[in-house]
Amino acid sequence: MPTQTKTPQMAHRTPPLYPAVEKCSSDDREAQTVVADLDGALIHSRSSFPYFALLAFDSGGVLRLLFLLLLSPFAAVLRRFISESAGIRVLIFASLAGVKLSSIESAARAVLPKFYVEDLREDTWKVFSGCGRRLVVTGSPRVMVEVFLREYLGAEEVVGTELGSFMGRATGFVIGPGVLIGEKKAAAVKQLMGKEVPEIGVGGWKGGLEFLRHCKEAYVAPPKTETKSQRSNLLPKPVFFHDGRLVQRPTPLIAFTLILWFPFAILLAGLRIAAGSLLPMKYAYFAFWVLGVRLIVNGAPPPADESGGHSGILFVCSHRTLLDPIFLSAALRRPVSAVTYSLSRLSEFLSPIKTVRLTRHRIMDAAIINSLLKKGDLVLCPEGTTSREPLLLRFSALFAELSDEMVPVGMASRISMFHGTAARGWKGLDSLYFFMNPTPVYEVTFLDKLPADQTCGAGKSSHEVANYIQRAIAAKLGYECTSYTRKDKYMALAGNHGSMY
Repeated sequence: MPTQTKTPQMAHRTPPLYPAVEKCSSDDREAQTVVADLDGALIHSRSSFPYFALLAFDSGGVLRLLFLLLLSPFAAVLRRFISESAGIRVLIFASLAGVKLSSIESAARAVLPKFYVEDLREDTWKVFSGCGRRLVVTGSPRVMVEVFLREYLGAEEVVGTELGSFMGRATGFVIGPGVLIGEKKAAAVKQLMGKEVPEIGVGGWKGGLEFLRHCKEAYVAPPKTETKSQRSNLLPKPVFFHDGRLVQRPTPLIAFTLILWFPFAILLAGLRIAAGSLLPMKYAYFAFWVLGVRLIVNGAPPPADESGGHSGILFVCSHRTLLDPIFLSAALRRPVSAVTYSLSRLSEFLSPIKTVRLTRHRIMDAAIINSLLKKGDLVLCPEGTTSREPLLLRFSALFAELSDEMVPVGMASRISMFHGTAARGWKGLDSLYFFMNPTPVYEVTFLDKLPADQTCGAGKSSHEVANYIQRAIAAKLGYECTSYTRKDKYMALAGNHGSMY
């Protein structure tokens, strides 16, 4: 599309006269500059409440989320009758006042990108990605959005609202020019570009379009309904890892429901944990069913060896939560020992099955596993850490050298409110959060015993055996095999190697 020359009439036309962004051609734009707003333009939602709510829950739990929800009607009134800036200031104060800047940055990297990417607009992304230089201006705090915009959308510059801080914590107030909306956003674009004029500007559908006056071509992103499945293939950079406890993007209604459910959830989770910890394993299946936990068993579980004449079976499982060995034992109707890495003392205390810590020292760990197999069946998760996404991390090959009697097991869980895994914070609460879901589902799928010709005893290398089992489980679950490791996950989410849980 040829570049339009800016005219006085274009500079003063009213927002409804701007054409929709879908009318903008993305062809031959590699040498051009685009400036886009975030809320309502690059992402569908113009309301920033869900993203503030994610930060509030991540930094302060349900009480901070409640504080934000109570102040959100006041913020809405201010935005309606006073100014949009005043309303945003209230949301910033309610969700971020007193929070460590490092915690905000951590959540911006580990929690928010997944939800931003799911909210990405296809029409705006097509234009934005077609340009060689990509700039974003937004009224949201820059620290909240910069990681997503730079690393996932390839933005070169991000200009947003700047937060005040004191001794490494956010004060809850803004500094500099204030909340970047209206003319302040236009001034920021002008200052950012200097004497240059960006070829394309894309604004949100509900106002804040003043910065478009400084663009050669101006477009708006009109309201449009798209389902998550339609947007799932848009990912400019796939979100392989994400953290945070909340499953759904917390709109005000979802946040209100979550807060009402929370006290009942803690009580129900306590009952479920007590049932799983205190009852004999052969009754755990029925206890879980009575308390709303659904355990689905696929395939034929191998029977217990009563003779004790040979080594036990090594159950090789994909790793979804710390509860994998417990639900495997419930599916077998008998306790099976498990080896773990750095399990919290609380989880060890509550576990109804025997857990043995590995050292991550190859020779010592091999001796531990061998001694346990001589005593009976054993469950092991060779990924070394949990994964929420429909993928499998790389399988450690050590287990393949220690037994030829292996049964691959695919583990899958379905939850609606809270994730039962975490890379940051106190992992001792993982099991509690899983059981706080209204009706959590665990699906245990037993595959056929590993064929004799696919074992190390038949001449296969340990890596070949590990890869074979990984592919078999992935195929059964419909997951993707990857070469990502535990260290990759923790570096992406927590900035460490995951040596301490």
